[in-house]
Amino acid sequence: MVNSPDAKGHTSVALYDRTTKTSCTFDADRQHDSASVVKTIVLGALLRQVQDEHRALREAERTLATKMITASDNDSTTALWKQLGLTRIKEFLRLAGMRHTVPDPDGYWGLTQINAADQLTLMELFTATNSVLEDDSRAFALDLMNQVIPAQRWGVPAGAPSGARVHVKNGWLQRTGGGWRVHSVGAFTGGDYDYGLVVLTSDHASMSAGVGVIEGLARRIHADVNKTPASAGHSLRSRSLPTTSDGSRVPESGR
Repeated sequence: MVNSPDAKGHTSVALYDRTTKTSCTFDADRQHDSASVVKTIVLGALLRQVQDEHRALREAERTLATKMITASDNDSTTALWKQLGLTRIKEFLRLAGMRHTVPDPDGYWGLTQINAADQLTLMELFTATNSVLEDDSRAFALDLMNQVIPAQRWGVPAGAPSGARVHVKNGWLQRTGGGWRVHSVGAFTGGDYDYGLVVLTSDHASMSAGVGVIEGLARRIHADVNKTPASAGHSLRSRSLPTTSDGSRVPESGR
């Protein structure tokens, strides 16, 4: 289903579709700097902490999590990263089975090493009953990912079925001398839809090049999964792309 889309950069793809029992990967074990898609991991770890402590989210935590996911707010992410600490984040990764996701040893959350296979594992946890995250926790995570601001709803939603409920989180980061890391992770639910799609890209010359690769793949994959023309499905709410990095090097000092 998926061919290498661009020899100038590196692209990793992972898909599951529970309805058709389909799975597909391309270079899904390649490690990438996470940029802001790590924020879905921070959210998962926070929700697991709340469960372990047998309590509800505090209002401040709810506010930080909402800003972190819906607007990709870096300060909110840093606050939650410090609250959780590396030990708890690593424990969540262990419980989730995300064995190849490695937080940056120098404490920069945007440089967490991720791969498409592990990111798809997290989308699967968010979208089906499991022993790691309770149903209320999963519903909260999916609701936030459904409320991402219009300017950040590019990426894997391109070409998604118009009747699907779209959940997305994107990340973008420019490395000196190493091009752009542009990623998009998502899940598509509601009605007959129950699938997840992850596309991670590195080393493109511009952010728009990375986004173009992601959206081109997404349109073809949605069409293949749903047996529809590639031009059908969701039109993106915004094609205005940021011009600066997100998920930049943020230390965990003061943790």
